[in-house]
Amino acid sequence: MNTTRFDTRASEWIGDLAVWTRQNAPDNGEQLDRLRRGLRRAREQELTPRQRQMLELYFDRGMNIPQIAGELGVNPSTVSRTLRRAKDRLYRCLRYAL
Repeated sequence: MNTTRFDTRASEWIGDLAVWTRQNAPDNGEQLDRLRRGLRRAREQELTPRQRQMLELYFDRGMNIPQIAGELGVNPSTVSRTLRRAKDRLYRCLRYAL
């Protein structure tokens, strides 16, 4: 059947498109820098100390929710809720940054 040849070429075409897109995409480095600065500022100014602490443990130190709960002596559901609220607050602060 000819379908095998078509399937093989289809995957090559997708790879070619990915390379072309990467080479011809506009540089968004300036937008990313602006977003990083805004994120840093929002973490410092908009979050509660507890939210900052949990975000640091989760994202910066790579700990999971049960590990954070054990270290802070709280329920894992408390950690989960606090992280969700912190992420929501950061999203509200940064959604118009770009």
